[in-house]
Amino acid sequence: MKIAFYDDGSGPRTGIVTAERLTPTGLAGGMAQLIAAWDDVQAELRRREAAGDGAPLASVRLLPPVPRPGKVFAIGLNYADHIAESKMETPQHQVWFTKAVTSVNGPFDPVQISRISQTVDYEAELVAVIGKGGKHIGRDEAAARIFGYCVGNDVTERMWQHRTAQWSLGKSFDTHAPIGPWITTSDEIDPHNLALKCLVNGEERQSSNTRHLVFDVFDQVAHLSQAMTLEPGDLVFTGTPGGIGAAMTPRRFLKPGDVVRCEIEGLGHIENRFEPEA
Repeated sequence: MKIAFYDDGSGPRTGIVTAERLTPTGLAGGMAQLIAAWDDVQAELRRREAAGDGAPLASVRLLPPVPRPGKVFAIGLNYADHIAESKMETPQHQVWFTKAVTSVNGPFDPVQISRISQTVDYEAELVAVIGKGGKHIGRDEAAARIFGYCVGNDVTERMWQHRTAQWSLGKSFDTHAPIGPWITTSDEIDPHNLALKCLVNGEERQSSNTRHLVFDVFDQVAHLSQAMTLEPGDLVFTGTPGGIGAAMTPRRFLKPGDVVRCEIEGLGHIENRFEPEA
């Protein structure tokens, strides 16, 4: 099932995507509330999905599926080709950083290039959305604790990322985590065999498959849960492949007017125009 958060002019709500139509779930609250209540509501939602009698998808504005997640974590150096282009060693332990919740952005909304920034870069990523969550989750339990998956772009301000040993500020600029276009529930997806691409102004920059992850999605969820309680709606950015602008010669950072499209097999695509901060 594909579940979106959208606005048709009457306020944000959750809906079910079927083909090119979107059917309201009829549930109050946002995506985190739906995820938390999934066991109780999924039978009714599957009935509505089968009916497929919603409005045209093109008639609504798609919002970030989880607009204010409790936590946003992202793993670094998790594809071999990206590690190589970064001139770093394959990590023995998972390398994590946070992105501020204010970086979360809609799948087709503009992304800001800050007035103090000249080194903005793209990173197409598979994003896992936590479902039941919990603490001390075993690897064999992790799949059942993931609600679903969506497309993300871990937009990064490279100068701010690398001028200290801590990456989080460079990863947390406003609007720098567009996600969407909706969440595809985990029963429909094998997260470890998905083609993913990133295109800038129509030029392919990244192309890989999630089977090349160094630490797979289930290892990531299990590892994070040893340190903290994962909760419904938390977001896990699972890593980016090679092809980032900072690794090119000469380096190719994003500028106002650039359009970045990130797409993942079975999940759809997001596409954002980069605009100067007002």
